[in-house]
Amino acid sequence: MKIKPIGDRVLVKMVEIEEKTKGGILLPDTATKEKSMIGDVVEVGNGEKVKEINVGEKVIYEKYSGTEVKDGEEKYLLLNVDNILAKVEL
Repeated sequence: MKIKPIGDRVLVKMVEIEEKTKGGILLPDTATKEKSMIGDVVEVGNGEKVKEINVGEKVIYEKYSGTEVKDGEEKYLLLNVDNILAKVEL
């Protein structure tokens, strides 16, 4: 299935972030209980506001925003561009 957002919406793949303790032990996602608020932009709509967002960028979005969408085993989040707070540059 191909998901293409419309208007000022962005499709983001939620990034699973592994957390480490100070001792170097990796904590699984189920142990942290918090969802990541960082995602990879997969698709962008054709609205006027989304011109600042490009496919492939990492973004930080508001904690309880968007609609979760599953495509097979992959989880995505369909967000309004106003829910994106920042771009992440590595």
